[in-house]
Amino acid sequence: MLAPMEGVVEHHVRAILSKIGGLDGCVTEFIRVTDQKLPYKVFYKYAQELESDCKTPSGIPVKVQLLGSNPHFMALNAQELVRYGAKSIDLNFGCPAKTVNAHEGGAYKPPAYWHYIADIRAKLTINVVANGEIWSVADYFRCREESQCDDVMLGRGLIAQPDLAKQIRCALNQEPYTPLSWLEICQMLFDYYRSTTPLYYEKNCGNRVKQWLMYLSRNYPEAASFFEFIKRKSLHHEIEQAFQEQLDFLLNKKHSI
Repeated sequence: MLAPMEGVVEHHVRAILSKIGGLDGCVTEFIRVTDQKLPYKVFYKYAQELESDCKTPSGIPVKVQLLGSNPHFMALNAQELVRYGAKSIDLNFGCPAKTVNAHEGGAYKPPAYWHYIADIRAKLTINVVANGEIWSVADYFRCREESQCDDVMLGRGLIAQPDLAKQIRCALNQEPYTPLSWLEICQMLFDYYRSTTPLYYEKNCGNRVKQWLMYLSRNYPEAASFFEFIKRKSLHHEIEQAFQEQLDFLLNKKHSI
Protein backbone atom coordinates (compact mmCIF):
# COMPACT_ATOMS: atom_id res chain seq x y z
CA MET A 1 0.00 0.00 0.00
CA LEU A 2 0.97 3.63 -0.49
CA ALA A 3 1.28 5.35 2.87
CA PRO A 4 -0.31 8.71 3.68
CA MET A 5 2.23 11.53 3.89
CA GLU A 6 1.14 15.04 4.72
CA GLY A 7 2.09 17.58 2.08
CA VAL A 8 3.52 14.90 -0.21
CA VAL A 9 0.99 12.33 -1.39
CA GLU A 10 -2.03 14.17 -2.78
CA HIS A 11 -4.33 12.71 -5.41
CA HIS A 12 -2.07 13.57 -8.36
CA VAL A 13 0.78 11.61 -6.79
CA ARG A 14 -1.52 8.72 -5.90
CA ALA A 15 -2.65 8.59 -9.53
CA ILE A 16 0.93 8.55 -10.86
CA LEU A 17 2.28 5.93 -8.46
CA SER A 18 -0.70 3.62 -8.79
CA LYS A 19 -0.44 3.81 -12.59
CA ILE A 20 3.19 2.64 -12.48
CA GLY A 21 1.98 -0.56 -10.84
CA GLY A 22 2.60 -2.84 -7.90
CA LEU A 23 0.22 -1.14 -5.44
CA ASP A 24 -2.92 -2.73 -4.03
CA GLY A 25 -4.18 0.40 -2.28
CA CYS A 26 -3.52 3.98 -1.17
CA VAL A 27 -4.32 6.11 1.88
CA THR A 28 -5.03 9.84 1.72
CA GLU A 29 -3.27 12.53 3.72
CA PHE A 30 -4.98 12.99 7.06
CA ILE A 31 -8.10 15.09 7.36
CA ARG A 32 -8.01 16.85 10.72
CA VAL A 33 -11.14 16.50 12.86
CA THR A 34 -11.70 18.85 15.81
CA ASP A 35 -15.13 19.61 17.26
CA GLN A 36 -17.42 19.89 14.25
CA LYS A 37 -18.89 18.01 11.32
CA LEU A 38 -16.82 18.83 8.28
CA PRO A 39 -18.41 19.92 4.98
CA TYR A 40 -17.99 17.85 1.83
CA LYS A 41 -15.55 20.34 0.29
CA VAL A 42 -13.01 19.54 3.02
CA PHE A 43 -13.27 15.80 2.41
CA TYR A 44 -13.05 16.35 -1.34
CA LYS A 45 -9.94 18.52 -0.99
CA TYR A 46 -8.00 15.57 0.41
CA ALA A 47 -9.86 12.71 -1.25
CA GLN A 48 -10.96 13.65 -4.75
CA GLU A 49 -11.34 9.93 -5.43
CA LEU A 50 -14.65 10.16 -3.54
CA GLU A 51 -16.13 11.10 -6.89
CA SER A 52 -14.71 8.05 -8.67
CA ASP A 53 -15.83 5.18 -6.40
CA CYS A 54 -12.84 5.83 -4.11
CA LYS A 55 -10.38 4.58 -6.69
CA THR A 56 -7.45 6.14 -8.52
CA PRO A 57 -7.75 6.51 -12.32
CA SER A 58 -6.03 3.12 -12.68
CA GLY A 59 -8.59 1.49 -10.38
CA ILE A 60 -6.58 1.21 -7.15
CA PRO A 61 -8.73 1.55 -3.96
CA VAL A 62 -8.17 4.60 -1.75
CA LYS A 63 -8.78 4.71 2.00
CA VAL A 64 -9.64 8.10 3.55
CA GLN A 65 -7.67 9.00 6.67
CA LEU A 66 -8.93 10.95 9.69
CA LEU A 67 -6.87 12.43 12.52
CA GLY A 68 -8.40 13.63 15.77
CA SER A 69 -8.74 13.04 19.49
CA ASN A 70 -12.50 13.50 20.05
CA PRO A 71 -14.25 10.11 19.65
CA HIS A 72 -17.69 11.65 19.07
CA PHE A 73 -16.64 13.91 16.22
CA MET A 74 -14.33 11.29 14.75
CA ALA A 75 -17.31 8.91 14.54
CA LEU A 76 -19.60 11.63 13.20
CA ASN A 77 -17.19 12.53 10.41
CA ALA A 78 -16.52 8.89 9.62
CA GLN A 79 -20.27 8.45 9.12
CA GLU A 80 -20.29 11.49 6.85
CA LEU A 81 -17.47 10.03 4.79
CA VAL A 82 -19.36 6.76 4.37
CA ARG A 83 -22.40 8.75 3.27
CA TYR A 84 -20.23 10.50 0.68
CA GLY A 85 -18.96 7.21 -0.69
CA ALA A 86 -15.87 6.22 1.30
CA LYS A 87 -15.31 2.46 1.17
CA SER A 88 -12.93 2.31 4.11
CA ILE A 89 -11.54 4.76 6.66
CA ASP A 90 -8.08 4.90 8.20
CA LEU A 91 -7.46 6.46 11.62
CA ASN A 92 -4.10 8.13 12.15
CA PHE A 93 -2.42 6.83 15.30
CA GLY A 94 1.22 6.99 14.32
CA CYS A 95 2.16 10.32 12.72
CA PRO A 96 5.56 11.41 14.13
CA ALA A 97 5.16 15.09 13.16
CA LYS A 98 5.69 17.46 16.11
CA THR A 99 2.72 19.60 15.13
CA VAL A 100 0.49 16.52 15.29
CA ASN A 101 1.93 15.23 18.56
CA ALA A 102 1.41 18.66 20.12
CA HIS A 103 -2.32 18.53 19.39
CA GLU A 104 -3.17 15.17 20.99
CA GLY A 105 -2.56 13.19 17.82
CA GLY A 106 0.06 10.85 16.43
CA ALA A 107 2.77 8.94 18.44
CA TYR A 108 6.33 7.54 18.35
CA LYS A 109 9.33 8.87 16.50
CA PRO A 110 11.77 7.29 13.94
CA PRO A 111 13.39 4.82 13.48
CA ALA A 112 10.97 1.97 12.75
CA TYR A 113 11.22 -1.11 14.97
CA TRP A 114 9.70 -3.82 12.81
CA HIS A 115 10.14 -6.61 15.36
CA TYR A 116 7.67 -4.91 17.71
CA ILE A 117 5.01 -5.25 15.03
CA ALA A 118 5.35 -9.03 15.27
CA ASP A 119 4.38 -8.88 18.96
CA ILE A 120 1.28 -6.86 18.09
CA ARG A 121 0.35 -9.10 15.18
CA ALA A 122 0.57 -12.21 17.40
CA LYS A 123 -2.14 -10.80 19.67
CA LEU A 124 -4.59 -9.74 16.95
CA THR A 125 -6.93 -11.55 14.60
CA ILE A 126 -7.33 -8.58 12.25
CA ASN A 127 -4.88 -7.90 9.43
CA VAL A 128 -1.76 -5.89 10.31
CA VAL A 129 0.20 -3.86 7.75
CA ALA A 130 3.87 -3.17 8.53
CA ASN A 131 5.63 0.01 7.46
CA GLY A 132 8.50 2.36 8.13
CA GLU A 133 11.93 2.93 6.54
CA ILE A 134 11.39 0.62 3.55
CA TRP A 135 13.67 2.02 0.86
CA SER A 136 14.45 -1.06 -1.23
CA VAL A 137 13.29 -4.54 -2.19
CA ALA A 138 15.69 -5.94 0.40
CA ASP A 139 14.15 -3.71 3.09
CA TYR A 140 10.71 -5.01 2.11
CA PHE A 141 11.68 -8.65 2.62
CA ARG A 142 13.50 -7.88 5.87
CA CYS A 143 10.48 -5.93 7.15
CA ARG A 144 8.18 -8.85 6.36
CA GLU A 145 10.50 -11.27 8.13
CA GLU A 146 10.88 -9.17 11.28
CA SER A 147 7.25 -8.01 11.49
CA GLN A 148 5.75 -11.37 10.46
CA CYS A 149 3.29 -9.40 8.32
CA ASP A 150 2.21 -10.37 4.83
CA ASP A 151 1.26 -6.80 3.91
CA VAL A 152 3.52 -3.75 3.82
CA MET A 153 2.99 -0.02 3.38
CA LEU A 154 5.50 2.12 1.47
CA GLY A 155 6.02 5.81 2.18
CA ARG A 156 9.09 7.90 1.42
CA GLY A 157 10.76 4.89 -0.18
CA LEU A 158 8.16 4.90 -2.95
CA ILE A 159 8.50 8.65 -3.49
CA ALA A 160 12.27 8.20 -3.77
CA GLN A 161 11.86 5.24 -6.14
CA PRO A 162 8.45 5.48 -7.85
CA ASP A 163 8.55 1.94 -9.20
CA LEU A 164 9.60 0.32 -5.90
CA ALA A 165 6.19 -1.35 -5.52
CA LYS A 166 6.51 -2.72 -9.07
CA GLN A 167 10.01 -4.00 -8.30
CA ILE A 168 8.68 -5.74 -5.19
CA ARG A 169 5.76 -7.26 -7.08
CA CYS A 170 8.08 -8.66 -9.74
CA ALA A 171 10.49 -9.99 -7.10
CA LEU A 172 7.61 -11.78 -5.37
CA ASN A 173 6.49 -13.30 -8.66
CA GLN A 174 10.08 -14.00 -9.73
CA GLU A 175 9.54 -11.97 -12.88
CA PRO A 176 12.27 -9.96 -14.64
CA TYR A 177 11.96 -6.21 -14.37
CA THR A 178 13.97 -3.25 -15.64
CA PRO A 179 13.74 -0.26 -13.24
CA LEU A 180 12.57 3.07 -14.59
CA SER A 181 15.30 5.19 -16.16
CA TRP A 182 15.96 8.81 -15.25
CA LEU A 183 14.47 9.78 -18.62
CA GLU A 184 11.19 8.04 -17.69
CA ILE A 185 11.22 9.53 -14.20
CA CYS A 186 11.93 13.01 -15.56
CA GLN A 187 9.04 12.76 -18.04
CA MET A 188 6.76 11.58 -15.21
CA LEU A 189 7.84 14.53 -13.08
CA PHE A 190 7.29 16.97 -15.95
CA ASP A 191 3.77 15.64 -16.49
CA TYR A 192 3.13 16.00 -12.76
CA TYR A 193 4.43 19.58 -12.82
CA ARG A 194 2.18 20.53 -15.73
CA SER A 195 -0.93 19.01 -14.12
CA THR A 196 -0.39 20.72 -10.74
CA THR A 197 0.91 24.15 -11.85
CA PRO A 198 -2.61 25.69 -12.13
CA LEU A 199 -3.22 24.89 -8.44
CA TYR A 200 -0.57 27.25 -7.08
CA TYR A 201 0.51 30.86 -7.25
CA GLU A 202 3.32 31.22 -9.78
CA LYS A 203 6.00 31.79 -7.14
CA ASN A 204 5.07 28.45 -5.55
CA CYS A 205 4.41 26.45 -8.72
CA GLY A 206 7.67 24.51 -8.54
CA ASN A 207 7.71 23.70 -4.82
CA ARG A 208 6.18 20.22 -5.04
CA VAL A 209 8.46 19.22 -7.91
CA LYS A 210 11.53 20.42 -6.02
CA GLN A 211 10.38 18.48 -2.97
CA TRP A 212 9.99 15.33 -5.05
CA LEU A 213 13.43 15.84 -6.63
CA MET A 214 14.95 15.84 -3.15
CA TYR A 215 13.48 12.40 -2.50
CA LEU A 216 14.48 11.12 -5.96
CA SER A 217 18.07 12.25 -5.36
CA ARG A 218 18.48 9.24 -3.09
CA ASN A 219 18.32 6.88 -6.07
CA TYR A 220 18.94 9.07 -9.10
CA PRO A 221 22.12 11.23 -9.10
CA GLU A 222 20.65 13.13 -12.07
CA ALA A 223 17.78 14.28 -9.84
CA ALA A 224 20.23 15.99 -7.51
CA SER A 225 21.86 17.79 -10.44
CA PHE A 226 18.51 18.83 -11.86
CA PHE A 227 17.38 20.09 -8.45
CA GLU A 228 20.49 22.27 -8.21
CA PHE A 229 19.67 23.65 -11.66
CA ILE A 230 16.08 24.64 -10.88
CA LYS A 231 16.08 25.23 -7.11
CA ARG A 232 16.23 29.04 -7.50
CA LYS A 233 13.82 29.18 -10.41
CA SER A 234 10.30 30.21 -9.45
CA LEU A 235 8.64 31.41 -12.65
CA HIS A 236 6.58 28.91 -14.60
CA HIS A 237 8.29 29.49 -17.96
CA GLU A 238 11.72 29.06 -16.36
CA ILE A 239 10.86 25.67 -14.87
CA GLU A 240 9.04 24.58 -18.00
CA GLN A 241 12.09 25.46 -20.12
CA ALA A 242 14.44 23.67 -17.70
CA PHE A 243 12.39 20.49 -17.96
CA GLN A 244 12.27 20.71 -21.74
CA GLU A 245 16.02 21.19 -21.97
CA GLN A 246 16.64 18.26 -19.65
CA LEU A 247 14.32 15.97 -21.62
CA ASP A 248 15.79 17.05 -24.98
CA PHE A 249 19.28 16.31 -23.66
CA LEU A 250 18.25 12.87 -22.37
CA LEU A 251 16.45 11.97 -25.60
CA ASN A 252 19.39 13.02 -27.75
CA LYS A 253 21.71 11.01 -25.49
CA LYS A 254 19.47 7.95 -25.79
CA HIS A 255 19.29 8.15 -29.58
CA SER A 256 23.05 8.59 -29.90
CA ILE A 257 23.77 5.31 -28.09
